[in-house]
Amino acid sequence: MDDRPIGIFDSGAGGLTVLHECLVTLPHEDFIYLGDGARCPYGPRPREEIRRFSHEIASYLQDAGVKLIVAACNSATAAALPELQERLTVPIVGVLAPEAHAAVQATRNRRIGVLATEATVASGRYAQAIHTLDAGAQVVATACPRLVPLIETGAPTEEIDAAVREYARPLKDEGVDTVILGCTHYPLIRPVLERVFGRMTTLVFSAEETAREVAETLDRKGIASERSREGSTRFLTTGKPGEFRALGERFLQLPIAGVEQVAIRDLELAAA
Repeated sequence: MDDRPIGIFDSGAGGLTVLHECLVTLPHEDFIYLGDGARCPYGPRPREEIRRFSHEIASYLQDAGVKLIVAACNSATAAALPELQERLTVPIVGVLAPEAHAAVQATRNRRIGVLATEATVASGRYAQAIHTLDAGAQVVATACPRLVPLIETGAPTEEIDAAVREYARPLKDEGVDTVILGCTHYPLIRPVLERVFGRMTTLVFSAEETAREVAETLDRKGIASERSREGSTRFLTTGKPGEFRALGERFLQLPIAGVEQVAIRDLELAAA
């Protein structure tokens, strides 16, 4: 048994949807969640900048004594996961591979759509991951730059619905039967996505698939905690704790008692 915590990081609060699924799947584990609110969002940023930010945060979490790190950010996973796995000593799980595997398993006509941030789509990593599993699969990816701001500001449902329909149109025109929702914000608008795509389209959400991957990794490596214990969670942000708490409770769907602030300089020093 290994009672060290699991580290989870994201550019902001979106990764809390992954944490929520991990808490449901692994209630006996401890977690440290770090949201980089001061530098959010990552989606529009250059790839090298996302890599640097991801390395700083992952290094900080490793120094904090975590036993496994979850890159609960699609942009960070797409830009930095291989480098993080090479440079750090703790196991690192991303959100991309579990989704790609689930999509290949689910599709019936081998036409898979992806809705994600600009950085994630530009990386081409979803197509690479899918084609590693099925070289003949067709992948249609659409960048959705307006969705994250709409979700975070709590925009009216009608406005979100219109944006989703716009972004979904190219995927529907290509006849995809499975869609990867490649951003941790998207579970918050699940009803809208389900309405737009309909029952005949399988939607793959990163949070659910990643939680399964985390559980399997812990068991495979023999580092799971004792199942009879009750886990706890620490919340950290580089932004303003009050803002993180208010937004975070929407994403986590649970109350957040306290949030600690981490200085950007501390992250930079951890990666030095």
